[in-house]
Amino acid sequence: MSRLGRIVRCTLLSGAVFLPLVLHAQAPPSAPPDQKDQKAADKDKQKNTRELYKELATPYKKWLDEDVAYIIQDEERATFLRLQTNEEREQFIEQFWQRRNPDPDSVDNPVKEEHYRRIAYANEHYASGIPGWKTDRGRIYIIWGPPDSLDTHTQGEQYNRPYTEGGGDTTTYAYEDWHYNYMQGIGQGIDLEFVDPTGTGEFHLTDDPSEKDALTNVPGIGLTTAEEQNGGDKTDRFQTSDGTHMAAPTGGCCLPDSMSEFNRLEQFTKVQQAPPVQFKDLEQVVSSRLVLDQIHFTFRQDYLRVTSDTVLVPITVQIPNREISYKEQSGVQTATLDLFARISTITGRVVQTFEDTISSDIPDSLLQQSLRSASLYQKALPLRPGHYRLDLVIKDTNNGDIGVMNTALNVPTFDDDTMGASSLILADEMTPVAARDLGVGAFVIGSTKVRPKPDESFGKDQPLGVFQQFYNLKVDDQTHKNNATVSVDVFQGTQSVAHFEQTSEQMHQTGDQLTLQQLVPLSSLAPGKYRLEVKATDTLANQTKTNSADFTVTADAGTGVTAATIAPASQSQNQDQSHSQDQGQGHRK
Repeated sequence: MSRLGRIVRCTLLSGAVFLPLVLHAQAPPSAPPDQKDQKAADKDKQKNTRELYKELATPYKKWLDEDVAYIIQDEERATFLRLQTNEEREQFIEQFWQRRNPDPDSVDNPVKEEHYRRIAYANEHYASGIPGWKTDRGRIYIIWGPPDSLDTHTQGEQYNRPYTEGGGDTTTYAYEDWHYNYMQGIGQGIDLEFVDPTGTGEFHLTDDPSEKDALTNVPGIGLTTAEEQNGGDKTDRFQTSDGTHMAAPTGGCCLPDSMSEFNRLEQFTKVQQAPPVQFKDLEQVVSSRLVLDQIHFTFRQDYLRVTSDTVLVPITVQIPNREISYKEQSGVQTATLDLFARISTITGRVVQTFEDTISSDIPDSLLQQSLRSASLYQKALPLRPGHYRLDLVIKDTNNGDIGVMNTALNVPTFDDDTMGASSLILADEMTPVAARDLGVGAFVIGSTKVRPKPDESFGKDQPLGVFQQFYNLKVDDQTHKNNATVSVDVFQGTQSVAHFEQTSEQMHQTGDQLTLQQLVPLSSLAPGKYRLEVKATDTLANQTKTNSADFTVTADAGTGVTAATIAPASQSQNQDQSHSQDQGQGHRK
């Protein structure tokens, strides 16, 4: 369709838009206050959206503008731009694809796989100076998939017009006709035409059947049947009001409804819009998550180097006992929880899964006291460095309540050439373990039992355990020892209220790894919020690592941890989509 034709058609179709403009020109200069306010609000909204878009990190801009540009709904795009953290964006992307998954319980997502296959196909077959996914054919292919039938025509072919287009013979540009038996939300028997008037291989979508006519602007040839019989010319074609250069139907033929101006424009617009979400409604997903989030718990994940390519990731869950239901039997209150967890890559490939049944028995006389405390569960998993997603579900088998947690696991890479550090762990228990238990069981790191406090709340009567490992310390070639100093400082605001310092020699540790185990008494600290800072200095390499963590001191004993037992129902891992025996046991203490 020519540029002039498009302008004419848009002018006629937009009468409802232009009429208010005319009336506005005849109205008094100042608009009503509420209209001004609305315009200002719309302008501010557009400005805010642009600013949010600029703040997106490059991978998320690419995902929004390229990966899902044609299939994301307007409300989804607006929601994504309002997210504040990369963790929220990763979770959104996961849910974006789950909404479109015909089988949400399956590891595979055929819709997602097909979408990226279509992008690859479009880039391979429709590129023409620009990537294939940016072309009109690429856009339609990505949204709707391959047509049910396709007719390809090269430039210079003879074309016998149907009577609905005026009849007569002409020569065409290269063009393609795509036919879809059905398009969801649009209807049946959808025909699309792509024309390459420039001969560059870039076919663009058109709703003007005459646009493929290469002789439209050439006088005397390519005439319609009526023009030949009446000795006329093509003047009337350029005076049509629908923005096309089609001649009037001949032989008493009438235009079918599909050829009417408004139907063509409607179809032209709809086929380029994001298709409706077929499998899951956004509101239903949000509602279900609110309903399922009935057990509230806290958690933390830590990272400790095992080798240069393996990181140990202890996942600790703290469940307040008041969130758990108990059933009485023979004077004993029993709670049972089913726990399932899945770790997957950001592309959705499942790396590991594990599940446990957690049980706790409490005498009747101690039930009310135990409800003021909490229970801990921990699972330590070996993972390779990279970005993962953790989905964890806890179900109370007594009443059916469910708690859901989704978070990102950004497993760090510990470089072999520079000083590194594990997570800084604040623990309510840090004690040596028996020789037979070295490195075995939950909460055990090497020769020490380190029980983290996910809520980071400690009573005045319990010491705070500080645990952290440091890696790749420089070793003296002659003494074969490292030379490091580690300081621990406690701050309230900007004021230091406690200071501890040790050297590697005092800690009796040699080699390129150093482990800090420091107990900090809290009895002299007033209840309130504090910040703990650990600073390790490798004197030989002149390198320093500093980490900090916030914690709270309470007037009482804080959130205690009740004694409980665990009965593993099954412990499984899925490594690269193959099951193997899980290493280590989950434990609730």
